[in-house]
Amino acid sequence: MSWLPDGFVHPGYTPVPDTALHLRPIREADTALDYPAVMGSQERLWEIFGPAWGWPRETMTYEEDRVELLRHESEAAAHRSFNYALLDEAETAILGCVYVDPPERIGADGEVSWWVVDELVGSEAEEALDALVPRWIATEWPFRNPRLLGRDITWQDWLALPRVP
Repeated sequence: MSWLPDGFVHPGYTPVPDTALHLRPIREADTALDYPAVMGSQERLWEIFGPAWGWPRETMTYEEDRVELLRHESEAAAHRSFNYALLDEAETAILGCVYVDPPERIGADGEVSWWVVDELVGSEAEEALDALVPRWIATEWPFRNPRLLGRDITWQDWLALPRVP
């Protein structure tokens, strides 16, 4: 059984209200924008995602990032998981990402996490994204019990939950 209903079409372009930013599925072709975003915020991102995902390593190369984005693009096409890039209007910079994944731990039917680059931490753009994501998940995705990782549960508490069999 799939984690998403048959016929579900994942969102494409999603504007972030009150900003010039939008979300869209990330692609391998975004590597030149993604790599500096991730590595420019690597230390903070490692503190958030490192214990759970082992990402992003301090030594991650451009090629490793490209392969990772190709995997994300392929997973989205197959509806296995989704990585949305947070982009400026002209798509000249990736400013963060939103991940929508099948549950790894019991108690949810989808797991969602997101981040912004260091320069946007504490900004109105981050606040707008933080307000958008739960609403977007509730209205555009078919989940009854989504889990917002690092938001409604700490990463440490999430790691302590039993894995989905």
